[in-house]
Amino acid sequence: MVDVTVRGAGIFGLSIAWTCARRGARVQIVDPFGPGAGSSGGLVGALAPHVPENWNAKKAFQFESLIMAEPFWKQVEATGGVSPGYARLGRIQPIPDQRSLELAQQRHVTAQELWHGKAEWRVVEAAAEGAWCPPTPTGYVIHDTLTARMHPRRACAALVAALAVMGVEVVTEAQDKGRIIHATGVAGLQELSEALGKTVGNGVKGQAALLRFDAGKVPQLFADAIHIVPHADGTLAIGSTSEREYNDPTGTDDALDDVIERAMRAVPVLHGAEVIERWAGVRPRSKSRAPMLGQHPVYSGQFIANGGFKIGFGMAPKVAEVMADLVLEDRDTIPEDFRPDASL
Repeated sequence: MVDVTVRGAGIFGLSIAWTCARRGARVQIVDPFGPGAGSSGGLVGALAPHVPENWNAKKAFQFESLIMAEPFWKQVEATGGVSPGYARLGRIQPIPDQRSLELAQQRHVTAQELWHGKAEWRVVEAAAEGAWCPPTPTGYVIHDTLTARMHPRRACAALVAALAVMGVEVVTEAQDKGRIIHATGVAGLQELSEALGKTVGNGVKGQAALLRFDAGKVPQLFADAIHIVPHADGTLAIGSTSEREYNDPTGTDDALDDVIERAMRAVPVLHGAEVIERWAGVRPRSKSRAPMLGQHPVYSGQFIANGGFKIGFGMAPKVAEVMADLVLEDRDTIPEDFRPDASL
């Protein structure tokens, strides 16, 4: 017997399956390509918040999810015995000019209110951050304590292992049974667009690199619009590009060379580090740029969870919660901006 069929074994599908299984549902996951085969099998894993200002439902939802992440991933690891590489170590961002410094100081104040004392947005002297801190023209950096890191592939593997302990496996083929959730990424957005005769989302290519560089347990960096994320296994991820037009969805090229070069200029201690992997994949971006959650626009009585784009891993714990509420309990707690209608 199956209560829930999840189609898609990326981060949304696996997280929803895990939360449903923990609530006692009998779950099957179907993905012809296996777990983490799309953009969820990437390298970077920067779980970073929006800036603490102009607060809205999307920012509040993401904040709640980032706060939920630590117990979520701790339970996954405790159940399956596989580490997702999660750690909430914060993030450092150089402040380039006086105007940016004034904005950062204002956000320090708004973060105290909007983040409810659960995390901080600090403006500190770069010298206080030590040798890992990148050069900054003003001598100041932003150090937030909400940002976390994880290794995307390891996170997917950790969920697969935890689900297996719960009796749930990822299969390549199976009949739909129970309530159906479509978490099929770019392919699902393309299918929707074709069915509705209009664009409801698209794929955005990202390229990233993995370096052999053990930075230790230090904050990740965001410099020159590049995420620089030290992982627990002694590697360091750099990424990524955002390419709306591309010919080869999984091929890397000089766009990644430029990202690597800029990262090494921004963080000089990385010079000479060996590039051990180059990766490219296509991330699902809904028309509204927010996750698309709720009743499926085409398949009556079925559900959709798509459009994670760049923040899918950070949103996953909360996405899983609200989708389990809807599918298992008919309780709809999804923000209006996240409903499929926002992208139709």
